[in-house]
Amino acid sequence: MIDIVARFALFPLLYAQAQGVRAGVVPLPEPPGPRKGCEGRGNDAMRLLVIGDSSAAGVGAEHQDQALARPLARQIAHRLDGAVRWTLLAQTGLTSEAALAYLQDRDVPEADLAVVVLGVNDITQQVPVAEALKHRGRIAIWLNAHAGVARVFFPALPEMELFPSLPQPLAWWAGQMSRRNNRAQARWAESWNLAAPRVHHVAMDGVMQPDLMGVDGFHPGPGLYARVAGHLAEVVDGDARRLQRISEETQ
Repeated sequence: MIDIVARFALFPLLYAQAQGVRAGVVPLPEPPGPRKGCEGRGNDAMRLLVIGDSSAAGVGAEHQDQALARPLARQIAHRLDGAVRWTLLAQTGLTSEAALAYLQDRDVPEADLAVVVLGVNDITQQVPVAEALKHRGRIAIWLNAHAGVARVFFPALPEMELFPSLPQPLAWWAGQMSRRNNRAQARWAESWNLAAPRVHHVAMDGVMQPDLMGVDGFHPGPGLYARVAGHLAEVVDGDARRLQRISEETQ
């Protein structure tokens, strides 16, 4: 509640600071490099989609090899000792609603699981959390219906108060909004009542390190992308092994 009160009380200052950040931060390009491929070895490849905004696209890295999608596929392949066929579908600036439209306008390959990185633009564009989650749910349902995706992982937002590019009190307010998003997304995923796809909220506590941010102070740098990829690979691996145990126990 205090974040809502503060927003109204500090609105002129928060607005001025937000405009200053937009004017002062030079937009970074999405890095070059492949947006699909296969990592690891094996005939029965897991199929992975990485979907989302500029952080999914790898902004802040110099090449896709240092971004999120390809390193994530590589780490999952290593953990599972197999092959991962991956596709990146991401664009700078996407909100949750815009990401759904983006997917609907593309030929999305069939996949086993998806990692969907969204939320920061919902905050910067002041999209209500409930509205953003409604569209994330629609993304999950659409992916299952059109690409056969059985599992969808939604990483939590980072601690935005630690973004070097954000001055106070804007940084504090953004941090409050990111935590509000994470709490709501965790409750939403826990209450998901559809048989397919299965939806997961992925906590990201302790992953963020301000000194590993990109040169714009707003996106991850290569070191932080590596930490995020490692954490997500661990979560995906753990879920896959849990499902395997369940399958073996029911046989």
